[in-house]
Amino acid sequence: MRISQIGLVAQAVLYIGAGVNHFWHEPFYMHIMPDHYAHPSLLVQLSGVAEIAGGLGLLLPATRGYAGVGLALMLVGYFDVHIFMLRHAERFPGVPLWVLWGRIALQFVLIAWALQAARVEGALG
Repeated sequence: MRISQIGLVAQAVLYIGAGVNHFWHEPFYMHIMPDHYAHPSLLVQLSGVAEIAGGLGLLLPATRGYAGVGLALMLVGYFDVHIFMLRHAERFPGVPLWVLWGRIALQFVLIAWALQAARVEGALG
């Protein structure tokens, strides 16, 4: 198995698992939702579905490009959540400030990884 194949499978598993987690641990995601969002429960569920769909889409060459770009755009949208958490760190006792900053930095890595996956042609085929 080539490194590009391993990366795609790892990324797909990450997003599928994270998406499922939105349903298994919805209260966690509700807690981190910014106050200015209407219908936060719906947004948590939709983002879970989007992560699952994106992860599955990475596994199919025909949808990989769309899935990678879609995941990257979704991750850009998550910046609002991470910035909210950083601005309201007092709501998250026990979470060190460096972790909140690290989550923002990690978004850039995940976006780059998703865009890289969008460019991988036939890695699983």
